[in-house]
Amino acid sequence: MKFYIETYGCQMNVADSELVTSILVRAGYTPADNLDDSDLIIFNTCSVRAHAEKRVLGRISNELSRKIHKPNLKIGLIGCMAQRLGADLLAKGIDFVVGVDQYQHLPELVEGMNTDHYLLDFDQTQLYDDYFPVHQDKHCAFVTIMRGCNNFCSYCIVPHVRGRERSRNWQEIVKDVDLAGRSGHLDLTLLGQNVNSYHDGELNFPKLLAKLNDLESIERIRFITSHPKDLSDELIDTMASCNKICEHIHLPMQSGNDRILKLMNRNYASDHYLSLINKLRKSIPDIAITTDVITGFPTETEAELMDTLNLMEEIKFDYAFCFKFSPRDGTQAATMAEQIPEINRLERLQRMIELQRKITLERFKAQIGKEVEVYVEDFSKKSKNRLSGKTRDFKIAVLSGTENEIGTLKKARVIDATAGTLICD
Repeated sequence: MKFYIETYGCQMNVADSELVTSILVRAGYTPADNLDDSDLIIFNTCSVRAHAEKRVLGRISNELSRKIHKPNLKIGLIGCMAQRLGADLLAKGIDFVVGVDQYQHLPELVEGMNTDHYLLDFDQTQLYDDYFPVHQDKHCAFVTIMRGCNNFCSYCIVPHVRGRERSRNWQEIVKDVDLAGRSGHLDLTLLGQNVNSYHDGELNFPKLLAKLNDLESIERIRFITSHPKDLSDELIDTMASCNKICEHIHLPMQSGNDRILKLMNRNYASDHYLSLINKLRKSIPDIAITTDVITGFPTETEAELMDTLNLMEEIKFDYAFCFKFSPRDGTQAATMAEQIPEINRLERLQRMIELQRKITLERFKAQIGKEVEVYVEDFSKKSKNRLSGKTRDFKIAVLSGTENEIGTLKKARVIDATAGTLICD
């Protein structure tokens, strides 16, 4: 049986798709190159925003028509949306639904050994240490170091669909990172809903980073996502002192207004967030800082939006993922009074995006004339005469070179920039 996985959402979902691939391959299944060749279609889903769920439901509706000509085709749904909506999704016509802690049982459901066609129980002991993921990217790899979340931000569905926080054994992480490196993945990203909270016995996240920094098989270490309330001086010092940790951090700000931050249950104030930015830039002068920002949160006023825009202008993020508030059933924010009308949320979002686009262009243009290290990953999308890759500070760069340089680290000088790409010689 051949299977095809279609993945939606964050890096954690990408990593979970790689994990599921490992589970299915071990059970004797074969990855298909495309939907047409598959006997099994799996949608790995996201519930963070309503749009993501609607998109998946549309895709399911489209693909169910394949069963007319291929009656033995099976279609299943896994991930956060499966966990949130559960067995109700079976009414859509799909064959099975599997939650985030039950992936190891997927072959049983595919083979019809579970007549209920769903497995959704949380298993707080499940860390999937027995499976090495089949990395989809030839050069970069994700390694999950923890699962779940304890923060319960008032707008966020993640703790409700991924369970409580638990950390993997550090020796297993070192083994997975080393194996990925020896398989040619020189650029490693460690994943967790809040990596700063990682803890295994006496080993916290900074100490784990220090151990991974000693591995000869890898060249670059990244991690995502960090929560500002847990970003310690020890972590900043470790980032500054370990040569393989890249000069980039993704640090979600969400709002620049203290009242909104409190309503969001973020457990920090704007001045604390700004102090973290200053510490990071003092310790690591070349660091790139990216963020997430939400506008249109319930009761947000025009003045409170301006607090956020002004802080964005002051900090000057290299990039910001800007979102309008999306009410999610089951979260506290969805029940708050004074929900902002959709038309106002969209207008505020557009202002936020336009501001960040201007700042991002400034940040990219500031690198003109500098020498950067590029991990060459492929040809440029526009020309086979140019190569493409990422810098240590997580910027896409295009540069001259030949095919045999793909998969290598190469120095290049920045000669121009757009709001999304460094143009190198």
